[in-house]
Amino acid sequence: MESGLVTSLLPAAVDYSVPVRWSVPAFERSRLDEVVEVCERCGLFLDDWQKFALGRALGVKENEKWSAREVGVCVSRQNGKGGILEARELGGAFVFGERKMIHSAHQFDTSMEAHKRMEALIEEGGLQSELRSRGGVARSHGSEGFKFRTGQELQYRTRTKAGGRGFTGDLLIFDEAMILPESFLSTVLPVISARTVMGNPQVWYTGSAVDQFLHEYGTVFARARARGIKGDKSLAWFEWSASDDPRMTPAEAFELLDDRDAWARANPAFGIRISEEYIEETERPAMDDRGFAVERLGIGDWPKVDARGSSVINTDEWAALADPTSQLVEPFALAFDVSPMQTSAAIVAACRRPDDLFHVEVVEHRRGTGWLVPRMKELEERHSPAMVICDGPARAFAAALESNEVYCRCDSCAGLKVHQMTGTEYAQACGQIVAAVSEQTVHHLGSPELASAIRGADTSPLGDAWKWSRKRSQADITPLVAGTLALWGASQLEDGEYVYDPSKYWS
Repeated sequence: MESGLVTSLLPAAVDYSVPVRWSVPAFERSRLDEVVEVCERCGLFLDDWQKFALGRALGVKENEKWSAREVGVCVSRQNGKGGILEARELGGAFVFGERKMIHSAHQFDTSMEAHKRMEALIEEGGLQSELRSRGGVARSHGSEGFKFRTGQELQYRTRTKAGGRGFTGDLLIFDEAMILPESFLSTVLPVISARTVMGNPQVWYTGSAVDQFLHEYGTVFARARARGIKGDKSLAWFEWSASDDPRMTPAEAFELLDDRDAWARANPAFGIRISEEYIEETERPAMDDRGFAVERLGIGDWPKVDARGSSVINTDEWAALADPTSQLVEPFALAFDVSPMQTSAAIVAACRRPDDLFHVEVVEHRRGTGWLVPRMKELEERHSPAMVICDGPARAFAAALESNEVYCRCDSCAGLKVHQMTGTEYAQACGQIVAAVSEQTVHHLGSPELASAIRGADTSPLGDAWKWSRKRSQADITPLVAGTLALWGASQLEDGEYVYDPSKYWS
């Protein structure tokens, strides 16, 4: 196992082409030189950092099979990650003789841009004669790619909800791997494994640092990263980051935000494709600190992968209750929740539908908390929810909502009354949402925020009952907590009035 796990901040004289974290299974030789020859013929000249990763990813054992059956590359955007993939695909087509290669991306535009670049490289290298005389270049939607005289294929696909059907071959690339659904990978990998005896398949994951707040499907890439850091016997991992600490979060990166050495450490194409002036004059002032830390410094907010989340709510059962036709009707309850460090907040509404089933809907889920009180004021003024509820860290915002100066609800400027859950009520609410899913009495719009929260949620004891645990959960669970509270509020309705005295909730 060859590896490089940096344990101290890199000095200014360091070779920034070397990733901060990397590990590679042992190999006998690399086939890099063969690929470089084809690339340069096509006008693709690789940077040192690209050769560093590609050369080790193309290591073979004595039996000429790849030492790394999987390869992961994590680097900030616009550094030239696509160049590595282009080189790997050129190698597959013109050096290794791989029969079927699939390049997949989350976004259609990303996949098509890769297709255009490959077509230009083939033309630059004068390799058009290697394509079939008819139908060598496919551009029709859904079947884009290249077919070669030898019978080989290079296809460009967009990952869809239909699953991984047809995603098998000698080379499988998951670009934009920070958005790779677990269900999709679970469909594909067993098919790939069937080719490992007679064939020599290789799977690539390429992307940038995961921000679990934004990347609903970041767990797959996070798991590959965890394996790479430990030194997996079949995975080659390469990660460029401003921090030598793999556990650092964006909130802890404040000392690195304006460090030019940190910029270079995280961006191996610093001074080649990415200019210091652009980062300093455009990106740094335009982006918030968290976004800059994730997108430019490669310091992610990675989801935990070393423990399982709660299985209290079955994710398949929850998904089956999605109903795009379900609607919020009056009267309804509105609940809000805030994460412990106030890095995010969520507002969720719930009601009892005319058919006596419940509806839960995410109204807002955003970073930070500065937006929460103004948004709550807007919602109350426009829709007059019958009840507003909160619990936990969100209690700190109840006073602001009830303040005469901040929140005015009527002519007497009395403010909004927020019901703060008791421990008993919260335990009832947690049990109620589980029962509602099990009994299929609640519907939702299929929002990814709730699905992600349910998938990563964990629990902790609350007396003889339980509650959602913010500390143990593997995801941002503010939408789930707010949804739990809102559903409880909606269940208190009888004939348009709450069982409790309405004056308890409104002034």
